[in-house]
Amino acid sequence: MAKGWLNLEAASSVVPDNQFFEGEPAFKFLGLSKTTRLYGFIACLVIGFVFSLLGSIVLFLGQLAIFAVLFVLGTLISLVGTGFLIGFLKQLKMMFKPIRVVATVVFIASIVLVFLGAFLIGSDILCLIFVIIEYLAYTWYTLSYIPYARSFVLKLFGFGS
Repeated sequence: MAKGWLNLEAASSVVPDNQFFEGEPAFKFLGLSKTTRLYGFIACLVIGFVFSLLGSIVLFLGQLAIFAVLFVLGTLISLVGTGFLIGFLKQLKMMFKPIRVVATVVFIASIVLVFLGAFLIGSDILCLIFVIIEYLAYTWYTLSYIPYARSFVLKLFGFGS
């Protein structure tokens, strides 16, 4: 058993019992503890970021197809990471709740459009536009999990009341 700061199970304030760990029964058959699930989330987030970063680097080297594959793979790995927190089935259901469905559809469509831009059209500018749309949709999707975050962002940009 890990000691010190690596022992997240003992540090109850570090691994809270909140909405992110409600999906625990989905992980019973795998035997994943809250700590292991948190590590899975962090690992996916880091790996996803590295893939996306590598994709961005190869884009500047003129490798549009490799960029599209690495970038989208990085995005999807990061998204899978959140499944470790709440459970994969629960996350899938939550993605299509009315509050998130538009952001989810735009996010998924932008992933498809990145591939179309890279493989069918061959336009790096178009791919970058679709990547920006993907980031904006994913940000809007993520903000839906934080109470009042969307309202705050709308007010910040002058769209709220």
